[in-house]
Amino acid sequence: MRKRTLARECALKILYRIDIAKESVDSSLKDFWSKSGGAVNKDTHDFAEVLVKGARENLKTIDEVISKHTDNWNISRMAVIDRNILRMAVYEMLYQEDIPPNVSINEAIELAKKYGDIDSGKFVNGILDKIKKTECKK
Repeated sequence: MRKRTLARECALKILYRIDIAKESVDSSLKDFWSKSGGAVNKDTHDFAEVLVKGARENLKTIDEVISKHTDNWNISRMAVIDRNILRMAVYEMLYQEDIPPNVSINEAIELAKKYGDIDSGKFVNGILDKIKKTECKK
């Protein structure tokens, strides 16, 4: 598995934990990495932390962008996995200038297919495609 793909997977697990357990970012990061047993390299670790911290620090803006592009879907009603995949991808699309939006979308779709329900990939793709068309300057 590629480093950034693995980093996104780790970040999703951490974001999920933060969302469900209502733990702090620092506490969740520390606990996740201590239980990973050093299974990831420094680049993977660092990129995962950038995604987690960036998504959480910009949560209000990210959630507003997502909500603006979802028809009849309140973000709090979304599946926790889908919601956090969207948050992470939108963070990448809006704040990580070195990552093309299509890469963020494709990675998010793959995560949704792997961790979400049967329709998660389509759901995530539809929302991120709308966001790319209206919000991305790159």
